[in-house]
Amino acid sequence: MPNTKNKGLKELLQARSYLNRSRVLRLRFKTFIKDFLLIFIGIFSAAFGLESFLLPNNFIDGGATGISLLATGVFKLPLSLLILLVNIPFVFLGYKVIGKSFAIKASIAILGLAVVLATVHFPEVTQDKLLVAVFGGFFLGAGIGLSIRGGAVLDGTEVLAIYLSRKLSTKIGDIIILINIVIFLTAAYFLSVETALYSMLTYLSASKTLDFVVDGIEEYNGVTIISAKSEDVRIMITEKLGRGVTVYNAKGGYGKLGIQKDYDVIYTVVTRLEIRRLNIEVSKIDANAFIVMHSINDTRGGMIKKRHL
Repeated sequence: MPNTKNKGLKELLQARSYLNRSRVLRLRFKTFIKDFLLIFIGIFSAAFGLESFLLPNNFIDGGATGISLLATGVFKLPLSLLILLVNIPFVFLGYKVIGKSFAIKASIAILGLAVVLATVHFPEVTQDKLLVAVFGGFFLGAGIGLSIRGGAVLDGTEVLAIYLSRKLSTKIGDIIILINIVIFLTAAYFLSVETALYSMLTYLSASKTLDFVVDGIEEYNGVTIISAKSEDVRIMITEKLGRGVTVYNAKGGYGKLGIQKDYDVIYTVVTRLEIRRLNIEVSKIDANAFIVMHSINDTRGGMIKKRHL
Protein backbone atom coordinates (compact mmCIF):
# COMPACT_ATOMS: atom_id res chain seq x y z
CA MET A 1 0.00 0.00 0.00
CA PRO A 2 2.70 2.60 0.85
CA ASN A 3 4.39 1.94 -2.51
CA THR A 4 1.06 2.42 -4.32
CA LYS A 5 0.41 5.69 -2.50
CA ASN A 6 3.91 6.96 -3.24
CA LYS A 7 3.53 6.04 -6.88
CA GLY A 8 0.19 7.81 -7.10
CA LEU A 9 1.59 10.91 -5.40
CA LYS A 10 4.57 10.89 -7.76
CA GLU A 11 2.30 10.67 -10.79
CA LEU A 12 0.15 13.51 -9.45
CA LEU A 13 3.21 15.70 -8.96
CA GLN A 14 4.46 14.88 -12.45
CA ALA A 15 1.06 15.75 -13.91
CA ARG A 16 1.03 19.08 -12.10
CA SER A 17 4.56 19.80 -13.25
CA TYR A 18 3.58 19.05 -16.84
CA LEU A 19 0.53 21.33 -16.60
CA ASN A 20 2.65 24.14 -15.17
CA ARG A 21 5.23 23.79 -17.94
CA SER A 22 2.48 23.68 -20.53
CA ARG A 23 0.88 26.82 -19.06
CA VAL A 24 4.22 28.64 -19.06
CA LEU A 25 4.87 27.66 -22.69
CA ARG A 26 1.42 28.86 -23.76
CA LEU A 27 1.95 32.15 -21.94
CA ARG A 28 5.35 32.65 -23.57
CA PHE A 29 3.92 31.87 -27.00
CA LYS A 30 1.05 34.36 -26.55
CA THR A 31 3.49 36.99 -25.33
CA PHE A 32 5.77 36.37 -28.31
CA ILE A 33 2.89 36.71 -30.80
CA LYS A 34 1.61 39.87 -29.10
CA ASP A 35 5.07 41.47 -29.03
CA PHE A 36 5.71 40.53 -32.65
CA LEU A 37 2.43 42.09 -33.82
CA LEU A 38 3.02 45.28 -31.85
CA ILE A 39 6.55 45.68 -33.22
CA PHE A 40 5.38 44.83 -36.76
CA ILE A 41 2.59 47.42 -36.74
CA GLY A 42 4.92 49.92 -35.07
CA ILE A 43 7.52 49.53 -37.83
CA PHE A 44 5.01 50.26 -40.59
CA SER A 45 3.46 53.18 -38.69
CA ALA A 46 6.88 54.79 -38.14
CA ALA A 47 7.92 54.13 -41.75
CA PHE A 48 4.68 55.71 -43.02
CA GLY A 49 5.23 58.81 -40.88
CA LEU A 50 8.81 59.15 -42.09
CA GLU A 51 8.31 58.57 -45.83
CA SER A 52 4.88 60.13 -46.32
CA PHE A 53 5.36 63.22 -44.18
CA LEU A 54 8.77 64.04 -42.71
CA LEU A 55 11.35 62.92 -45.27
CA PRO A 56 9.86 64.63 -48.38
CA ASN A 57 9.58 67.94 -46.49
CA ASN A 58 13.01 67.81 -44.78
CA PHE A 59 11.45 67.76 -41.32
CA ILE A 60 13.20 66.00 -38.47
CA ASP A 61 12.29 64.57 -35.09
CA GLY A 62 14.22 64.27 -31.85
CA GLY A 63 16.51 61.44 -30.79
CA ALA A 64 18.29 58.96 -33.02
CA THR A 65 15.55 59.26 -35.64
CA GLY A 66 16.08 63.02 -35.74
CA ILE A 67 19.84 62.55 -36.15
CA SER A 68 19.21 60.15 -39.04
CA LEU A 69 16.77 62.53 -40.73
CA LEU A 70 19.16 65.46 -40.26
CA ALA A 71 22.06 63.50 -41.76
CA THR A 72 19.84 62.46 -44.66
CA GLY A 73 18.95 66.10 -45.36
CA VAL A 74 22.55 67.32 -45.11
CA PHE A 75 24.54 64.48 -46.69
CA LYS A 76 21.81 63.01 -48.96
CA LEU A 77 22.41 59.47 -47.68
CA PRO A 78 19.65 56.80 -47.59
CA LEU A 79 17.56 57.07 -44.42
CA SER A 80 17.36 53.28 -44.10
CA LEU A 81 21.16 53.04 -43.87
CA LEU A 82 21.44 55.91 -41.39
CA ILE A 83 18.73 54.45 -39.14
CA LEU A 84 20.90 51.35 -38.79
CA LEU A 85 24.23 53.13 -38.34
CA VAL A 86 23.00 55.70 -35.82
CA ASN A 87 21.24 53.11 -33.66
CA ILE A 88 24.05 50.52 -33.52
CA PRO A 89 25.81 52.17 -30.54
CA PHE A 90 22.49 52.48 -28.69
CA VAL A 91 21.74 48.77 -29.20
CA PHE A 92 25.11 47.79 -27.74
CA LEU A 93 24.52 50.18 -24.87
CA GLY A 94 21.05 48.68 -24.36
CA TYR A 95 22.63 45.22 -24.10
CA LYS A 96 24.90 46.52 -21.36
CA VAL A 97 22.33 48.62 -19.48
CA ILE A 98 19.06 46.68 -19.91
CA GLY A 99 19.87 43.14 -21.07
CA LYS A 100 20.24 40.64 -23.88
CA SER A 101 16.53 40.14 -24.58
CA PHE A 102 15.95 43.86 -25.02
CA ALA A 103 18.98 44.22 -27.30
CA ILE A 104 17.78 41.37 -29.55
CA LYS A 105 14.26 42.80 -29.85
CA ALA A 106 15.61 46.30 -30.47
CA SER A 107 17.96 45.01 -33.18
CA ILE A 108 15.12 43.18 -34.92
CA ALA A 109 12.83 46.22 -34.73
CA ILE A 110 15.43 48.70 -36.01
CA LEU A 111 16.52 46.31 -38.78
CA GLY A 112 12.87 45.80 -39.72
CA LEU A 113 12.32 49.57 -39.92
CA ALA A 114 15.40 49.94 -42.14
CA VAL A 115 14.21 47.14 -44.45
CA VAL A 116 10.71 48.63 -44.76
CA LEU A 117 12.14 52.08 -45.51
CA ALA A 118 14.39 50.59 -48.19
CA THR A 119 11.83 48.33 -49.88
CA VAL A 120 8.32 49.75 -49.31
CA HIS A 121 7.28 52.97 -51.01
CA PHE A 122 4.79 55.20 -49.19
CA PRO A 123 3.32 58.13 -51.19
CA GLU A 124 3.71 61.71 -50.02
CA VAL A 125 0.42 62.72 -48.38
CA THR A 126 0.69 66.50 -48.08
CA GLN A 127 3.09 69.43 -48.32
CA ASP A 128 1.27 71.56 -45.78
CA LYS A 129 3.91 72.20 -43.13
CA LEU A 130 1.56 72.17 -40.16
CA LEU A 131 -0.08 68.91 -41.26
CA VAL A 132 3.33 67.38 -41.95
CA ALA A 133 4.57 68.30 -38.47
CA VAL A 134 1.47 67.09 -36.62
CA PHE A 135 0.66 63.90 -38.52
CA GLY A 136 4.25 62.96 -39.26
CA GLY A 137 4.91 63.14 -35.52
CA PHE A 138 1.68 61.27 -34.80
CA PHE A 139 2.50 58.24 -36.96
CA LEU A 140 6.15 58.21 -35.90
CA GLY A 141 5.24 58.47 -32.22
CA ALA A 142 2.62 55.76 -32.56
CA GLY A 143 5.15 53.46 -34.19
CA ILE A 144 7.77 54.03 -31.49
CA GLY A 145 5.14 53.59 -28.78
CA LEU A 146 3.87 50.31 -30.22
CA SER A 147 7.41 48.98 -30.47
CA ILE A 148 8.01 49.91 -26.82
CA ARG A 149 4.87 48.01 -25.82
CA GLY A 150 6.32 45.08 -27.73
CA GLY A 151 9.50 45.25 -25.66
CA ALA A 152 11.73 46.93 -28.25
CA VAL A 153 12.67 50.41 -29.46
CA LEU A 154 12.90 52.10 -32.84
CA ASP A 155 14.86 55.01 -31.38
CA GLY A 156 17.76 54.27 -29.06
CA THR A 157 18.15 57.71 -27.49
CA GLU A 158 16.30 56.74 -24.31
CA VAL A 159 18.84 53.96 -23.72
CA LEU A 160 21.59 56.60 -23.73
CA ALA A 161 19.48 58.76 -21.41
CA ILE A 162 19.08 55.88 -18.95
CA TYR A 163 22.81 55.20 -19.01
CA LEU A 164 23.79 58.86 -18.52
CA SER A 165 21.19 59.37 -15.78
CA ARG A 166 22.78 56.54 -13.80
CA LYS A 167 26.29 57.88 -14.33
CA LEU A 168 25.47 61.55 -13.70
CA SER A 169 22.64 61.08 -11.17
CA THR A 170 20.25 63.19 -13.23
CA LYS A 171 16.71 62.66 -14.49
CA ILE A 172 16.18 60.73 -17.73
CA GLY A 173 13.85 63.45 -19.03
CA ASP A 174 16.51 66.13 -18.53
CA ILE A 175 19.04 64.12 -20.56
CA ILE A 176 16.56 63.62 -23.41
CA ILE A 177 15.76 67.35 -23.46
CA LEU A 178 19.46 68.27 -23.65
CA ILE A 179 20.05 65.80 -26.50
CA ASN A 180 17.11 67.17 -28.46
CA ILE A 181 18.17 70.79 -27.90
CA VAL A 182 21.50 69.98 -29.56
CA ILE A 183 19.71 68.22 -32.45
CA PHE A 184 17.30 71.11 -33.11
CA LEU A 185 20.03 73.75 -32.86
CA THR A 186 22.02 71.77 -35.41
CA ALA A 187 18.95 71.55 -37.64
CA ALA A 188 18.51 75.33 -37.40
CA TYR A 189 22.11 75.80 -38.56
CA PHE A 190 22.19 73.28 -41.44
CA LEU A 191 18.57 73.48 -42.62
CA SER A 192 16.72 76.61 -41.46
CA VAL A 193 15.23 78.13 -38.33
CA GLU A 194 11.72 77.61 -39.71
CA THR A 195 12.38 73.93 -40.37
CA ALA A 196 13.81 73.53 -36.87
CA LEU A 197 10.71 75.14 -35.34
CA TYR A 198 8.36 72.90 -37.31
CA SER A 199 10.53 69.93 -36.33
CA MET A 200 10.08 70.84 -32.67
CA LEU A 201 6.33 70.69 -33.27
CA THR A 202 6.86 67.27 -34.86
CA TYR A 203 8.74 66.14 -31.77
CA LEU A 204 5.97 67.35 -29.45
CA SER A 205 3.35 65.54 -31.52
CA ALA A 206 5.43 62.34 -31.56
CA SER A 207 6.16 62.41 -27.82
CA LYS A 208 2.53 63.00 -26.85
CA THR A 209 1.37 60.23 -29.17
CA LEU A 210 4.04 57.91 -27.76
CA ASP A 211 2.87 58.62 -24.20
CA PHE A 212 -0.73 57.96 -25.18
CA VAL A 213 0.11 54.66 -26.90
CA VAL A 214 2.29 53.44 -24.01
CA ASP A 215 0.04 54.61 -21.14
CA GLY A 216 -3.32 54.33 -22.90
CA ILE A 217 -6.45 56.34 -22.22
CA GLU A 218 -6.81 54.64 -18.85
CA GLU A 219 -3.91 56.43 -17.25
CA TYR A 220 -4.07 55.54 -13.59
CA ASN A 221 -3.98 57.85 -10.60
CA GLY A 222 -3.28 56.97 -7.01
CA VAL A 223 -5.71 58.61 -4.57
CA THR A 224 -5.17 58.95 -0.83
CA ILE A 225 -8.25 59.96 1.19
CA ILE A 226 -8.22 61.06 4.82
CA SER A 227 -11.69 61.37 6.27
CA ALA A 228 -13.48 61.06 9.59
CA LYS A 229 -15.96 58.85 7.71
CA SER A 230 -13.37 56.53 6.19
CA GLU A 231 -15.59 53.44 6.44
CA ASP A 232 -18.35 55.13 4.43
CA VAL A 233 -15.76 56.23 1.86
CA ARG A 234 -14.43 52.68 1.63
CA ILE A 235 -17.89 51.25 1.03
CA MET A 236 -18.61 53.87 -1.64
CA ILE A 237 -15.39 53.13 -3.55
CA THR A 238 -15.81 49.34 -3.47
CA GLU A 239 -19.55 49.26 -4.15
CA LYS A 240 -20.24 52.30 -6.35
CA LEU A 241 -16.97 52.62 -8.24
CA GLY A 242 -16.08 48.94 -8.20
CA ARG A 243 -12.49 49.63 -7.18
CA GLY A 244 -10.32 47.97 -4.59
CA VAL A 245 -8.93 49.91 -1.66
CA THR A 246 -6.12 49.65 0.85
CA VAL A 247 -6.87 50.79 4.40
CA TYR A 248 -4.03 51.59 6.75
CA ASN A 249 -3.88 53.16 10.18
CA ALA A 250 -2.26 56.56 10.68
CA LYS A 251 -1.88 59.33 13.23
CA GLY A 252 -2.36 63.05 12.68
CA GLY A 253 0.66 65.24 13.24
CA TYR A 254 -0.51 68.79 12.68
CA GLY A 255 -1.05 71.85 14.88
CA LYS A 256 0.42 72.79 18.24
CA LEU A 257 -0.84 69.63 19.91
CA GLY A 258 1.43 67.42 17.79
CA ILE A 259 0.28 63.82 17.26
CA GLN A 260 -3.49 63.56 17.18
CA LYS A 261 -5.84 60.59 17.36
CA ASP A 262 -5.57 57.49 15.19
CA TYR A 263 -7.60 57.29 12.00
CA ASP A 264 -7.88 55.14 8.86
CA VAL A 265 -6.44 56.27 5.54
CA ILE A 266 -8.01 55.05 2.30
CA TYR A 267 -5.82 54.45 -0.74
CA THR A 268 -7.19 53.47 -4.14
CA VAL A 269 -6.20 53.52 -7.81
CA VAL A 270 -8.61 54.92 -10.42
CA THR A 271 -8.41 56.07 -14.02
CA ARG A 272 -8.31 59.77 -14.78
CA LEU A 273 -11.81 59.43 -16.24
CA GLU A 274 -13.12 58.42 -12.81
CA ILE A 275 -11.50 61.19 -10.78
CA ARG A 276 -14.40 63.63 -11.10
CA ARG A 277 -16.96 61.06 -9.98
CA LEU A 278 -14.75 60.03 -7.07
CA ASN A 279 -14.48 63.66 -5.89
CA ILE A 280 -18.24 64.14 -6.11
CA GLU A 281 -19.02 60.95 -4.19
CA VAL A 282 -16.45 61.72 -1.47
CA SER A 283 -17.86 65.25 -1.09
CA LYS A 284 -21.32 63.78 -0.53
CA ILE A 285 -19.96 61.73 2.37
CA ASP A 286 -17.48 64.20 3.86
CA ALA A 287 -17.07 67.70 2.45
CA ASN A 288 -13.96 68.21 4.62
CA ALA A 289 -12.15 65.09 3.44
CA PHE A 290 -8.48 65.59 2.56
CA ILE A 291 -7.65 64.06 -0.86
CA VAL A 292 -4.20 63.68 -2.43
CA MET A 293 -3.78 62.48 -6.03
CA HIS A 294 -0.73 61.54 -8.07
CA SER A 295 -0.16 60.03 -11.50
CA ILE A 296 0.98 56.41 -11.84
CA ASN A 297 3.09 55.37 -14.82
CA ASP A 298 2.16 51.69 -14.65
CA THR A 299 0.35 49.14 -12.50
CA ARG A 300 0.63 45.38 -12.09
CA GLY A 301 -1.48 42.83 -10.27
CA GLY A 302 -4.15 43.51 -7.67
CA MET A 303 -7.61 44.79 -8.46
CA ILE A 304 -6.59 47.14 -11.26
CA LYS A 305 -9.32 46.38 -13.74
CA LYS A 306 -12.69 47.70 -12.66
CA ARG A 307 -14.99 45.15 -11.08
CA HIS A 308 -18.37 45.29 -12.81
CA LEU A 309 -21.19 45.41 -10.30
